[in-house]
Amino acid sequence: MKETWLRTDFENCLEKVKYKNKIHSKDFKPNGLFPIVSQEKDYISGYWDNSEDLFKVDAPVIIFGDHTRVIKYIDFSFVLGADGVKILKPKPSIHPKFLYYFLLNVDLGNLGYARHYRLLKEIEISYPNTLNKQQLIVNILDECFKAIDQAKANTERNLKNARELFDSYLQGVFERRGDDWHEKKLGEIFDVRDGTHESPKYINKGFPLVTSKNLKDHRLVLDPIKYISESDYININKRSKVDVGDVLFAMIGTIGNPVVVEDEPNYAIKNVALFKGNDNQSSNFLKYLLDSKLTKDKMIEDAKGTTQKFVGLGYLRSFPIFIPSLTKQQAIVSQLDALRTETKKLESSFLEKMTDLDELKKSILQKAFAGEISTDRAMTV
Repeated sequence: MKETWLRTDFENCLEKVKYKNKIHSKDFKPNGLFPIVSQEKDYISGYWDNSEDLFKVDAPVIIFGDHTRVIKYIDFSFVLGADGVKILKPKPSIHPKFLYYFLLNVDLGNLGYARHYRLLKEIEISYPNTLNKQQLIVNILDECFKAIDQAKANTERNLKNARELFDSYLQGVFERRGDDWHEKKLGEIFDVRDGTHESPKYINKGFPLVTSKNLKDHRLVLDPIKYISESDYININKRSKVDVGDVLFAMIGTIGNPVVVEDEPNYAIKNVALFKGNDNQSSNFLKYLLDSKLTKDKMIEDAKGTTQKFVGLGYLRSFPIFIPSLTKQQAIVSQLDALRTETKKLESSFLEKMTDLDELKKSILQKAFAGEISTDRAMTV
């Protein structure tokens, strides 16, 4: 730490804030004169037309979400949403954005609801002895993070393009079908079932019960999972036993996410459609068909329910599709698998770069508040 840096307890570096009436989320408006700031991810959560008798905050300040651990630097005036946000207004001797960057470097862990502010109150703030020196560090961090954020934006755009490349090709396969594709109903070529509609009693240890929530990114994810007894497992599997080669499909909530069962299953299913594999059709072709934009858009459009959308077993059995011969299905699957492998490599590379950029940001913050950044010259990223 630089010798010219001072130290003080967290609350000693803050002005006292008197909270007045705050606006509840149910009263937020889509537009208005005054922006509302809360713990939500976006800086502005809504708007309000009249700031009279409300808690109007003059910039710049830092806000801290005790539950969400969200830390934001706010450089515009706003009214405060009533969702547990703490206003952190530094004393004149501490630059607001310097304190914001300092807090980004604090590891808050995950203590649970409304406990993170207690941790903040226990920390010690270290800062240069003049506002000018603090401003120099802020300028360096602003410049570095601007470059990092631009690099992340470019990487996210490349990641999006890689995913859209595969989706576009997949859409074209089912839009430009040939004359040798025949129209059928799903129930005519597959044995279509669904899992239990009842809610069995959950236990601490037993057989996993897979629901729509366990189908993510075309994979079966068993964490988190709930467990049922052996008797419930046997009873459910009388209706819908899952075997290798079957296709699972989410029927409720986020409709879709088809998954081909590749490993011997030891679970039962609830609110999940089950397409039984057979020797006359390709399960992987069915997976791609169910995941195509044509199919997804149609099912989402037809889905029932208000709070939670769903498609029923009868609907799935009668759903019309076009399908070619098994030989052509297998050839299409081979092409799609090859393209999927290449796009996954690209996605993995871009995700790794984004992780590296996040780590670079953390490293720069750590050096800045260990007093290891020279303010005599500009840094480069």
